[in-house]
Amino acid sequence: MAVKNQTKGISKSTLRWRIFSIFILAVFSLLVVFPGYANTGIDWVNKKANIGLPRFPAAGFNLGLDLQGGAHLVYNANTGAIAGSDIAGAVEGVRDVIERRVRGGLGVSEPLVQTTRVNNDYHIIVELPGITDVNQAIRMIGETPILEFKEESNEPLRPLTAAEKKEMDSFNAAAQTKAKEALKAVAGGMDFADAAAKFSEDDQTKSNGGDLGFIDTQFFPEVYAWAAAHKDGEVSKEPIKSFDGINIIKRLSAKPGESTSTPATYNVARIYFKTKTATDIVPPAEQWKTTGLSGKQLKKSEVSQDSRTGQVQVALQFDDEGTRLFAELTGRNVGKPVAIFLDGSPISIPQVNEPILTGSAVISGSFSLQEARLLSQRLNSGALPVPVELISQQKVDATLGADSLQKSFMAGIYGLIAVLVYMILYYRLPGILASISLALYVLINLVIFKVLGVTLTLSGIAGFILSIGMAVDANVLIFERLKEELRGGRSLKAAVEEAFVRAWPSIRDSNITTLISCIFMVWMGGFVKGFAVVLAVGVLVSMFSSIVLTRTILRAVLTLFKKEEGNCLFLGYTKKNTVEISAK
Repeated sequence: MAVKNQTKGISKSTLRWRIFSIFILAVFSLLVVFPGYANTGIDWVNKKANIGLPRFPAAGFNLGLDLQGGAHLVYNANTGAIAGSDIAGAVEGVRDVIERRVRGGLGVSEPLVQTTRVNNDYHIIVELPGITDVNQAIRMIGETPILEFKEESNEPLRPLTAAEKKEMDSFNAAAQTKAKEALKAVAGGMDFADAAAKFSEDDQTKSNGGDLGFIDTQFFPEVYAWAAAHKDGEVSKEPIKSFDGINIIKRLSAKPGESTSTPATYNVARIYFKTKTATDIVPPAEQWKTTGLSGKQLKKSEVSQDSRTGQVQVALQFDDEGTRLFAELTGRNVGKPVAIFLDGSPISIPQVNEPILTGSAVISGSFSLQEARLLSQRLNSGALPVPVELISQQKVDATLGADSLQKSFMAGIYGLIAVLVYMILYYRLPGILASISLALYVLINLVIFKVLGVTLTLSGIAGFILSIGMAVDANVLIFERLKEELRGGRSLKAAVEEAFVRAWPSIRDSNITTLISCIFMVWMGGFVKGFAVVLAVGVLVSMFSSIVLTRTILRAVLTLFKKEEGNCLFLGYTKKNTVEISAK
């Protein structure tokens, strides 16, 4: 009985496109891994043609502390003044602050900052690859975290030119003219609500007669002063300035304060006309400016939940000075954003919906519970930092890292060469093609390490070398299956297709179990994390190289063979394409 080929290949045009894509991938990978040669050519072209081609990034690979040297610091967190239930969160907050400091202030892209508990003491371990000035690192880490509340700046980058000032003055004069026309209309008997609908440039209030609601001294101080000096129903005789423009005001009603120390509030309506300031023409020098409100006035931050919507939010509570400053800040920024900065970087930029006078506020947004906890932790770490004491410092000699790197690199080269020689000697032509695929596998891994900024440690390099062996293992499974298919009587092309199909379940299952182990190692962290990350990347790329690259290259080579049977260049050489089955 003849064994028929049930596996279909791909069209020649598709195969050509795949080979071309592999060639482009190989060239791109070489340029990323070895950018010096590419940049030399790019500079030459730019010099001759002046077309401004971009250069490839010349940065090298991120090396860990054990490869390039650096600083190893151990801190003890003084948690004596913190309640027991809050200690873990406070220590994690300090860890978070230290990590941001060393990433930003020291320029360390991949520091290792982790916490550990020794009896009743909480330690923070900091490893800083590439740092030579240990004292600078100690000073940077030991500083108290800085929490600041900032508002948008209204100071222009430069003084206005004469033309720009003339433009601003003309615009504001036109606003005054429009305001006087509206005053005439109201004085002539036009209903104030109708005048607001006709003249006002405040889209939010013009449809309801210009009603602003009850205001206090914080939000509209000039309007409040006018309303306090007049009676219900009176309309201003002249335009009144406010922070956002000029207004014609009508007092609607008054509400006395709850106590002698609390001022009254007034319900007013307005006809509004926009004016321009210098920053409307020339942007401010800085987006945000300080307000005097900082972490030292913040009592506490905690995660809460909106009782109506169930939305996760972060609650803030200020002390007396902070309550006053926060009321002033929110009063003059209604409808505008206020930025919360920690260590010079914004961590939240909420919009102010109304003046907040109680010293309590919430930061709401599309927070997950984890994000809200992290934000609260950062705020508390800025407001109530846990004192830390340096108990150990060690400078790792860079020559040790260089020596380790050289030995690791040579070990990888020797191992790769040995594997390639074995594959070629044992599997012949498929071994040569697998070696090409394996070389591409190495290049692709190096590109991923560079682009993603993976930190290479000794354990990580061990994971990379191990992944090379796993990539070879996938090819071994495929080629052994190819051998069986050829001996079973299949034609060469059919055997190749069937070998990949049959070997895939074994390759898939073995790699998935490895990936599961990597996930747990990354989750647990510690010194095996670098090993696990590099191994996981290698496993994923090895599946791509063995199933896609090797298969495509094999298909391309098979087009050079005219006979539909195996030969001495392939395993399982046979003269038959059929299998005879007889019954005893």
